[in-house]
Amino acid sequence: MSRPTPPSDRVLARRRELGDQIRRVREHHNLTQQAVCDRSGLDVATYSRIEQGHSSPLFDTLVRIADAIGVGEVDLMPDPAAGAGDRPAAGR
Repeated sequence: MSRPTPPSDRVLARRRELGDQIRRVREHHNLTQQAVCDRSGLDVATYSRIEQGHSSPLFDTLVRIADAIGVGEVDLMPDPAAGAGDRPAAGR
């Protein structure tokens, strides 16, 4: 049985950008990680790994996070045309 191929550097970088964007949006809405977890049903360890870029969330998880923060899923996605940190925090 072969070992799974590790993610490419590009995938790892985009994963970190996604986590950074989720954190920026959460902070813009003055929410703690615990508050997002309470609202979404995620455990804090899982959510923290997503924000740190150590874990890739499923789309269903992104929907739960977006609903917990009160934004659309697209607001959690980093802008591919901008560098990390260049996209303003989403607000609804």
